[in-house]
Amino acid sequence: MATLAEPQKMNLNGYVGFDSITRQIEKKLLKRGFQFNVIVVGQTGLGKSTLINTIFAAHLIDSKGRTSSEEPFRQTTEIQTVSHLIEENGIRLRLNIVDTPGYGDQVNNENCWEPIIKYIKDQHSAYLRKELTAMRERYIQDTRIHCCLFFISPTGHALKPIDIVVLRKLSEVVNVVPVIAKSDSLTMEERVAFKQRIKSELAFHNIKLYPYDSDELDDDERALNERIKQMIPFAIVGSEKNVVIDGKSVRGRRNRWGVINVENEDHCEFVHLRDFLTRTHLQDLIETTAQIHYEAFRSKQLLALKETSSKQHEQQQQQSQSVQPQVGPEYIQTSDIYIHHYFLYLLLFVLIYDKQNVYSEFNINFIFKSER
Repeated sequence: MATLAEPQKMNLNGYVGFDSITRQIEKKLLKRGFQFNVIVVGQTGLGKSTLINTIFAAHLIDSKGRTSSEEPFRQTTEIQTVSHLIEENGIRLRLNIVDTPGYGDQVNNENCWEPIIKYIKDQHSAYLRKELTAMRERYIQDTRIHCCLFFISPTGHALKPIDIVVLRKLSEVVNVVPVIAKSDSLTMEERVAFKQRIKSELAFHNIKLYPYDSDELDDDERALNERIKQMIPFAIVGSEKNVVIDGKSVRGRRNRWGVINVENEDHCEFVHLRDFLTRTHLQDLIETTAQIHYEAFRSKQLLALKETSSKQHEQQQQQSQSVQPQVGPEYIQTSDIYIHHYFLYLLLFVLIYDKQNVYSEFNINFIFKSER
């Protein structure tokens, strides 16, 4: 394979115009819009739906919580997806919000995380099926999950064993951002101690959370990520209601201790979470999904594909050795089928292996079904 020489920096003798490429890209992106997919995971009654509505300053998903202490919880009983097209200053964002049932609510919580993991992987498969279609769309609708907001109950003690298991499983397939829900139920001293215990447990169990370390980051980006890591898990309070503080209407909650202003950094860390998700790391969340989680997923599938190839080759050799040489048309027809399957497999393998930005799970076993 030919190698390219180190490029030499040249000075232009006149204006060429390729510096407008950024404006060209911006124009196409603005026309196309952006896609962002968020999944919320946590136990029942932690305000998952309410926080999403608070972050995006709109009623995007119905809250299953209570409006009063006498009202029973309205639980999410199955995985639900709602889609919205929101616009801000000419920027269009197609937002998919995936609301999951509260896990850990049953008597037997064994493998309660599996439906969530399956849903995330199903989006991988759906994307690849469209990618491999001969007459595929120019822009494939992306339903891959870019961010998982993981809600931690504000017990003030430590993570529950089920939380640790679910966090470990999720961190393998998606960008996980943990938050302490309803943090106004903790005093400032309790909140600091609770966050420190959570960080210690995450480090002890080697659970990797977003944002990740990277050699491609510059000094400013690396410093920003370090500040974010020090703040995780975010202690947040969500509210869709407005309350009046000093004659000014703000989003917040009123309780017997006073009024909680969700956008006051002294009350909670909601502002930092919102800025993190929408103003500083939204694009990186999308890119990391493709470059890290999908790349790992694709590599795993290619290894499985290689093993399948070896097994199929061994089986064909054994069958060829066991069959006595014949010259009849039936033998020729059977041999043609094996040859057809073998070359079809090789063609598909090259297609998947050489194609860039294809990250998903794909089962090609159906190709090897005998047509006899």
